[in-house]
Amino acid sequence: MQRPACTATMMIDDDRVRVTRFDFAPGEETGWHRHGFDYVITAVTDCRMLLEEPGGGTREVTVPAGTAYRRAAGVEHNVVNAGSGSMCFVEVELK
Repeated sequence: MQRPACTATMMIDDDRVRVTRFDFAPGEETGWHRHGFDYVITAVTDCRMLLEEPGGGTREVTVPAGTAYRRAAGVEHNVVNAGSGSMCFVEVELK
């Protein structure tokens, strides 16, 4: 299913890190992507995410505002705002 794209705003992109802010209206998505670097996500707002995964799997997770998590390079998914309000997080990729 094709959905509207979220807004990705590059904040820093240097030899050590890439920092991107992602802003989603309800129903917007990142689009399918594979992470080329280890990364950390920090939620700016409460983020109710629908994660679409390879093979057709999906799962819903909620990341509370002000919390963070990290993942290793190689993760592939599409992130969708599954909530009824706007959501925002900042992603820091470790080069």
